[in-house]
Amino acid sequence: MTKRILVVDDEVALTRMVQMNLERAGDFEVRTENFGSKAIEAAREFEPDMIFLDVMMPDKSGDEVAQELHDDPLLRNIPYVFMTAIVTKDETDTMGTNIGGNEFLAKPVKTDELLAAIEKMTNS
Repeated sequence: MTKRILVVDDEVALTRMVQMNLERAGDFEVRTENFGSKAIEAAREFEPDMIFLDVMMPDKSGDEVAQELHDDPLLRNIPYVFMTAIVTKDETDTMGTNIGGNEFLAKPVKTDELLAAIEKMTNS
C-alpha cells in the first residue's frame, strides 16, 4: 500500500532530494511544500500518512505548523517528524532523537533515516 508523505521545508533542493529518494526507495507518494504558511492547506488537500517538517522556516516555524496540526481535528492524528540543522548528528548520538516529546532528524538527512522514521511513525 502506498504511503503518502508530505515534506515541508523552505529549502527547495532538500525537498526535491527527499521526494526523489523516497519515491525511488519504496512505495511512496510524496508531496513537497516550501512555505510553512501553506503546510496546513497542503496537509488538508493531500491527506498524508506522515509529515516531515522543518523546524526553522522564514514565514512560519515548524513549531507553529505542528501546533496548527494538533489543533485541527482533521489533522491532529497525522504523525510528524521534525527535520533540523540546529542539532547535529553527533549531538543525536548523545541526546537521542526526541526533544520535548517530538521526534526529529538532524540535517543532512539520509534516505535510510527517512525510511526508519516513516516505519516507526506510521506503524506505531
